Amino acid sequence: MKYWSLLFLIVIGTSCRVIPQGVFADQKMGIAPDYSLLANWAAHPDKADAADSIPNQPSANESDLPADIFFIYPTTYIGKKGENQWNACIDDATLNARTDETAILFQASLFNQAGRVFAPRYRQAHYQAYFTRDDSSATRAFKLAYQDVDAAFSYYLEHWNNGRPIIIASHSQGTTHAIPLIRKYFDGKELQHQLVAAYLVGMPVSRDDFKFLPPCTTPDQTGCICSWRTFQTGYEAHFRHPYLASRFAPRPQTIVTNPLSWTTDTLYVPRQENQGSLLFKFNEVMPNLVDAQVVQDMLWVTKPKFPGSLFIRTKNYHIADYNFFYFNVRSNAAGRVQAYLQENPGGASRIGN
Repeated sequence: MKYWSLLFLIVIGTSCRVIPQGVFADQKMGIAPDYSLLANWAAHPDKADAADSIPNQPSANESDLPADIFFIYPTTYIGKKGENQWNACIDDATLNARTDETAILFQASLFNQAGRVFAPRYRQAHYQAYFTRDDSSATRAFKLAYQDVDAAFSYYLEHWNNGRPIIIASHSQGTTHAIPLIRKYFDGKELQHQLVAAYLVGMPVSRDDFKFLPPCTTPDQTGCICSWRTFQTGYEAHFRHPYLASRFAPRPQTIVTNPLSWTTDTLYVPRQENQGSLLFKFNEVMPNLVDAQVVQDMLWVTKPKFPGSLFIRTKNYHIADYNFFYFNVRSNAAGRVQAYLQENPGGASRIGN
């Protein structure tokens, strides 16, 4: 229930428009994380964490898997903030627990069949940084958050990757940071040959964001980008203010992947192709919950029916971008790793490194 409780908090927070007060202040941001410390990783193969979880099964043993997943979690910093506190503190125990019980458990865990999961804690920007009119402070808040993500990935590459295949996965604010991270390290760079795929979910991603990384158009394609944003069938976006449209409106050449077919075409895929969703309880799998169809820049799904669904009024299913398709994404990520290893036989020799 905690995951959908988070949705409720976000909806209430949006309706109340509790916009951060005061300008961005560097002195409020705390010390940059030391990524040599496991405490600064929400998920790491050298410790037990929520990303090891598998619904109705014992925890995953990732040590023998040949690939790595670098997961950038979405915004969980949604509560009341102190004046000028645009970014979360890395040692906020309450926030870290919320992150672990929601994004790490319900999102990062789906990749533990594909590889070792790394998810850095970072000084994420407050949720309302997406809604404020103070562009300068919001930009600086997101920049600080990205600096942490970049530092974490750099440390991971230097100390733990050892040439292993990589999946980049993200959601929402995580995708905001994943786009420049991929441009810096993969797009046309030497590291591109290690990229299995990127799952950049929950924010608009354009084909124009990358020069050398195409959209994924088949289930086993590698070196490509998957992206989608989930809405109820018939949804049309309306932005009351131009500054909101500039952050959330579709961009030219928006990538939309159908996670039931793993194509970018507009063919309708029925819910019978959905292997299972996770919503309320981690061990309660809901098979055949939603269908999916790419419509313009969105992924449309028929409103799902589950206990309590009558009380869900929103047609924006952002919070469930991964969870509606949990087992389809899980099997696809593992399948792409196997496809990568077949294309690059030397990658198999890295198992256990």
